[in-house]
Amino acid sequence: MKIEPLAIDGAFCLVPERRGDERGHLARLFCRDDFRAAGLKDCTAQISEVVNARAHTLRGLHFQRSPHEETKLISVMRGAVFDVLVDIRPRSPTYGRSVGLTMAYDDDALLYAPAGLAHGYLTLTDDCAMLYCIDTPYAPDHAAGLAWDDPALAIAWPYAPAVISDRDRAWPPLAELTR
Repeated sequence: MKIEPLAIDGAFCLVPERRGDERGHLARLFCRDDFRAAGLKDCTAQISEVVNARAHTLRGLHFQRSPHEETKLISVMRGAVFDVLVDIRPRSPTYGRSVGLTMAYDDDALLYAPAGLAHGYLTLTDDCAMLYCIDTPYAPDHAAGLAWDDPALAIAWPYAPAVISDRDRAWPPLAELTR
């Protein structure tokens, strides 16, 4: 597996080696020993699937407040998305920085997001499915978010969202976050 650093401290794009033949292919998405050797957290405490019916559906930017911050391993299982990470760790050298990348099922890429980042995405195709592997169980009382359209983040979303929840429209900008 190739581990490529992103412009946010501790975040990586992981590209597994795909092996295939006339039957199809196999790609190892997670190996505890390989993650440990690379200094990455085991993200198998909780595994969740998110399915989105329509293209241009926006989810995020979500995170968990202390002490329930989540490290996530994110993959696209069907379709394509524009995925975004934002560093909201006050003492991080990349605080306030955002990174966006296009991910699709046939790319095989996974996104490793350490605790302390906000995460969101915009679907680029109908019928998208995402898989989240997370290092700690979800704590609904600690769920929070960040404004997806905060000008300070300068996120270059490829399309305006066609579907977005009222909750995701109401998150505060980075400048108003209290941790």
